[in-house]
Amino acid sequence: MSALVCVARIGAAHGVRGAVKLWTFTEDPFAIRRYGPLSSKDGKRQFEVATAREARDHLVATFKGVTTRDEAERLNGIELYVPRGKLPATEEDEYYHTDLIGLAAVTTDGNALGRVVAIQNFGAGDIIEIAPPKGPTLLLPFSNAVVPEVDLKGGRVVIALPQEIEGEDEDASPGRPRERGDP
Repeated sequence: MSALVCVARIGAAHGVRGAVKLWTFTEDPFAIRRYGPLSSKDGKRQFEVATAREARDHLVATFKGVTTRDEAERLNGIELYVPRGKLPATEEDEYYHTDLIGLAAVTTDGNALGRVVAIQNFGAGDIIEIAPPKGPTLLLPFSNAVVPEVDLKGGRVVIALPQEIEGEDEDASPGRPRERGDP
């Protein structure tokens, strides 16, 4: 079975005729209509978009078979998925988050860091989350400077760690305030 990719999340009901707010995670918000039926993560529920129109930062959509506000309210929070194979091919240096999850993370020197567990975005750009064998996860900017190489075929990402993460001596840190008696 092909990996599933989350392409949208259903939000609150909109109006009284079964419409919902729909947040899409695709470059073209209306692409969700081209993928065919969308499913819940567990695959037990199928959703077909009947109508969709643009709103301020989301779509307002209706699904076949959902005709009342009560039915729409029960859908709030459901994430919608499609099989990875239905998505268009990516350009060079473009990746679907699902393709990166599970890749080994190594330093530019080839030392193992852990595995990619997520790509986050809290509004200021993508962040790659790496789980080392022990200790807390690392959250690093997913930029060309920090992730200079993504090798999907080789199953790894190369990470150029910022100096403060590599264990630079704290006393030599240029950001530490000087104290009386410091040279």
